[in-house]
Amino acid sequence: MKPAFTDIFIKRPVLAIVISMVIVIAGLQAISSLTVRQYPRNENAKVTITTVYTGADADLVRGFITTPLERAVASADGINYIASQSLLGMSTITVRLELNFDSTKALAEISSKVDQVRGDLPPEAEVPIISVESAESERASAYLSFVSDILEANEITDYLVRVIQPRLTSIKGVQEAEILGGRTFAMRIWLDPARMAALGIYPAQVREALASNNYLSAVGQTKGNLVTVNLTTNTDLNSVEEFEQLAILNQGNTIVRIKDIAEVELGGDDYSSEVRFSGKQAVFIGMHVLPNANTVDVIKAVRTELDVIKGELPEGIEANIGYDSTIYIEESIFEVVKTLTETLIIVMIVIFCFMGRIRTVLVPIITIPISLIGAVFLMQLFGFSINLLTLLAVVLSVGIVVDDAIIVVENIERHLEAGMKPIESALLGVRELIGPVIATTLVLVAVYLPIA
Repeated sequence: MKPAFTDIFIKRPVLAIVISMVIVIAGLQAISSLTVRQYPRNENAKVTITTVYTGADADLVRGFITTPLERAVASADGINYIASQSLLGMSTITVRLELNFDSTKALAEISSKVDQVRGDLPPEAEVPIISVESAESERASAYLSFVSDILEANEITDYLVRVIQPRLTSIKGVQEAEILGGRTFAMRIWLDPARMAALGIYPAQVREALASNNYLSAVGQTKGNLVTVNLTTNTDLNSVEEFEQLAILNQGNTIVRIKDIAEVELGGDDYSSEVRFSGKQAVFIGMHVLPNANTVDVIKAVRTELDVIKGELPEGIEANIGYDSTIYIEESIFEVVKTLTETLIIVMIVIFCFMGRIRTVLVPIITIPISLIGAVFLMQLFGFSINLLTLLAVVLSVGIVVDDAIIVVENIERHLEAGMKPIESALLGVRELIGPVIATTLVLVAVYLPIA
């Protein structure tokens, strides 16, 4: 039989050992640098077009805003589907892009399409706001909940925005600390239609009075020969009492103030949504991880920072982790390691029972770890990450390595029993099976690759 390229590794064991050590070293450094994620990274983006049309009902928004924009955007390349929502005073169009389509290119083309029909929109409508984001960012890697029995949601939100959110955002690998269910402080003026009708006041008058009496103004500065003075003036309203005293109508001896036609309170800017944790109203912070960051390490750092934050929270606020995706990832990795350990033990027992030699048992025990560690290096080389799919591939590849090792060892054992010398049986046994082993492996890869 003609010599094969495998002969060099049998005749020169030192070379084989050195190559194996290089594979192990390359694999170990890859293990420490690979990104750990729940799912593989892919380019799955969406573009959102938001247009505000104050005062228009849903039908007007759909006819004058949503429909023209949809028709213009639909001709852009790389669109999978378009979904739109027309509400009171607002149009939202969501453009889902095709998988792995260049989001930067799509954003530029969609922006150009929107600009083409900008002049056809009502002049009262605001300029459409276009944003692009990855579909992966829709769900955070972890959600932190903040609950209080004595504080309102807007008070919790104010503390989170000022103190907690900057600390969490500064953690290495964190893309965004998104506040969910929060309510920003806002002055709420609840108009009384009966009292307004009795006094002859219209909502437009209230809005005009607020716009003309509650604004920020930059006065500037005045200069002399030797001194410069910065001028400041208070042109905005800051308390409930100041809003209540604001005059809506002033004719002769008749003065109508906001407190005469409305109830004023310091509340939240939005009451349309509410978040609860364990039955209690809460404010969540969603922790989004950078695409190239290690999710497990980042969330572990978030947990450490949260433990420090808990000791500094004001009295009455409780912090917990409502959801953590890394628990599932760590359990998956543990199951893979457990499966590999069980595989090695079973292979050792089976080979020893059928062949009866400890030396024969050592062959698959050595080849399996080296092969798997080398596979990790190839994962790094091709830009893969450690995720559920790649872990599944590792489990499947164990069977391939075990099968190849067993049939090669068994073939060499057969030649030894026929009376051949060890070196000759090793050379001949590997030559006979090197082709079938490679062919079998390629067939299995071709079968499982489309599934992955």
